[in-house]
Amino acid sequence: MTHDGIKEHFFEDLHVGQTEALMKTVMADDVVGFAALTGDHNPIHLSDHFARKTRFGQRIAHGLYTASLISAVLGMRLPGPGAVYMSQTLNFRAPVKIGDVVSILVEVVELVPEGRRCRLKCEALVDGKVVLEGEALVMVPVRKAK
Repeated sequence: MTHDGIKEHFFEDLHVGQTEALMKTVMADDVVGFAALTGDHNPIHLSDHFARKTRFGQRIAHGLYTASLISAVLGMRLPGPGAVYMSQTLNFRAPVKIGDVVSILVEVVELVPEGRRCRLKCEALVDGKVVLEGEALVMVPVRKAK
C-alpha cells in the first residue's frame, strides 16, 4: 500500500529481489543538525578550517548520517511502517562530502517466515561509487486476518 510517499509492505507482500531507492543531497545544515542531535561534534564534520588539513580536504558527513538514510528507506518504503530493526552491518568504503548526492539502494535478499524476518542488502552510492554497504535484518508485520 502507498500513501503520502510511504510504502507499506506486509511480510506476505515481500519477495526476494524486491528493491527500493532514495536519493538525498547532503547539505551542510543536515550535518550540523546531525551533530547537534548526536553530540558528535568532530571538527572533520563541522570545521572547514580543520577539514581542509585532513586527507579528505573538506568537511565530510558523519558515517552514521549516511547510514541513517538506510533507516529511512527501511522505515518508510521497504518494508515500510511497522518494520523493526534487528541488526545492521556497515562497511564504510569512501567519505560522503557536503553537497554529494547519495543514492540509497535496498534489496530483499532473504525472507525467513519464522519470526517474519527480512534480510536486506543495503548500499549507499555517490556518483555510482559505493561509499557504504551492509546488510540489515528487520522484523516485518503480517497482514491481519479480516
